[in-house]
Amino acid sequence: MLATLRRDIQAFKERDPAARTTLEILLCYPGLHALWFHRLAHWLWCHRLFLLGRLVSHWSRFLTGIEIHPGAVIGPGLVIDHGMGTVIGETAEIGEDVTLYHNVTLGGVDLKKGKRHPTVEDRVVIGAGAQVLGAIRIGAHSRIGANAVVVKDVEPDSVVVGVPGRARPRHPHYEVGAEPDLHHNRVPDVTMEMIQDLHRRLCALEEEVARLRSQPLRSAEEGVHAR
Repeated sequence: MLATLRRDIQAFKERDPAARTTLEILLCYPGLHALWFHRLAHWLWCHRLFLLGRLVSHWSRFLTGIEIHPGAVIGPGLVIDHGMGTVIGETAEIGEDVTLYHNVTLGGVDLKKGKRHPTVEDRVVIGAGAQVLGAIRIGAHSRIGANAVVVKDVEPDSVVVGVPGRARPRHPHYEVGAEPDLHHNRVPDVTMEMIQDLHRRLCALEEEVARLRSQPLRSAEEGVHAR
């Protein structure tokens, strides 16, 4: 447990350039406070002290503005940057060294019991305002753009943007194991890509129509010359 707590602090040092000292992180980072409250609440939950777990979670939300259900499973090294408005549901699972920004939701879309929240694999970055919904899986080393709405599984090493979210492979020069890529603003413009593709197809279609229209005229001219 102590190793996990130290790793949580180290994660903030590595991924938040505003962090100056360990004491500052301990006293002034609501993301860390919410994470540690959750570790206590989750321990109570796993020992079937459900009401106490919910009470700890509720108190944590009051103090930090971050709501994490005590049933959620969270690996070491999670960074919740700023965090206000972040919601993590009961059956959510989060791997190691994941980064969440404010207003992120790992939510459910089903009223049935059982797995209904996302599974987020290692070293995923989820941008501000993104909504990841349902019992889907976000592959390792992926990046979810700000305000994306993700409702389908995402392959590892992907970038997701848009509403609904559309996935693209990461840059071919990206190396797994490099420093975390926190640039959740650097995402493909999938709408513009679709417009450009439609424009290319329209131009090709216009050229084909013009070619077909010119054929009868050429045939008539050839007939006149033959007579």
